[in-house]
Amino acid sequence: MTDGLDIAFFGSSLVSAWWNGACTYYRGIIRNLHSLGHRVTFYEPDAFDRQAHRDIGDPDWAKVVVYRAGTEAQVRATVATAAGADVVVKASGVGAFDEVLEAAVLDRADGAPTIFCDVDAPATITRMERNAADPFRSLVPCYDLIFTYGGGEPVVRRYRMLGARQCIVVGNALDPWTHFPVNPDDRFRADLGLLANRLPDREDRVDEFFFRPASTLRDHTFLLAGNGWATKKMPANVRWIGHLGTGDHNSFNSTPTAVLNVTRSSMVANGHSPATRVFEAAGAAACLITDEWDGIAEFLEPDAEVLVARDGAEVAERLSALDETRAQAIGDAARTRVLAQHTYAHRARQVDRILRAHARSTSR
Repeated sequence: MTDGLDIAFFGSSLVSAWWNGACTYYRGIIRNLHSLGHRVTFYEPDAFDRQAHRDIGDPDWAKVVVYRAGTEAQVRATVATAAGADVVVKASGVGAFDEVLEAAVLDRADGAPTIFCDVDAPATITRMERNAADPFRSLVPCYDLIFTYGGGEPVVRRYRMLGARQCIVVGNALDPWTHFPVNPDDRFRADLGLLANRLPDREDRVDEFFFRPASTLRDHTFLLAGNGWATKKMPANVRWIGHLGTGDHNSFNSTPTAVLNVTRSSMVANGHSPATRVFEAAGAAACLITDEWDGIAEFLEPDAEVLVARDGAEVAERLSALDETRAQAIGDAARTRVLAQHTYAHRARQVDRILRAHARSTSR
């Protein structure tokens, strides 16, 4: 395989981060695959008002196809247009006719390698383990490769037990062209900032790691960005600013004294799954405070490159002990680490190597 590949990628959205946390992951991987000579066509449904909340126009490093997803027939017809691609990828959590897509890309691959890109692997695996009749469970062995952007060895082991031919972690990372330090912005002045959409398996942890410290540290200011919090009762020192477009993420991460990461419950239970926000914050040289989960040290060194808290009380302790000098030192160290080891250029080269190895194996 000396030339670049034509890759058909079915995902939630490449152009809109509206209720779409995986968006920056897709952008980082695909932009860097393009730089390696691969050609990606990204298929996304016109759903959830994402097209009305675009963060970017159609990029020059991918072709974007927005398709109607009102019926199963419309979805299957779109998949049929991807015939002839060298590789076909179906991501988890597209949000419209996922079960149809998971089967259809296998039917229409025309012998091309098929990849399932799981951006929520612990939840997907748990769902299948609890339900032997889950429709995707019988399809797992049909995919040539399973990629997951988190979970480490525990996820690989569990996917293999479900019949996966090969499961490889292609993790979250930093796109240094997109996320970098900028000057502070008065709109985002706070002692602690959190960027998180309101989700069922995250809300209890946000209560513990964000709202509890806010209730304790009444003399500190807290900033919350993300969808879904309008009906949430909050302490008076918390300011909610609603959805934050990706164009403001650097300013958000560069301004507060510290930025908080709150991991979803399913990810914490499995560990080894840093959220995309972790790398975005590190890329902006933010002083990051994260809830505790297994495997943190694989990505950032606790106390030197990240502050780790087991509960809301420890978040309050970490925040109270911070001064600007230490916060800056931690943020700078985190940025140095991720630039050296965890950029999307690293991940794209990993994917390129995997595809080349798979092609050699198939030819043999």
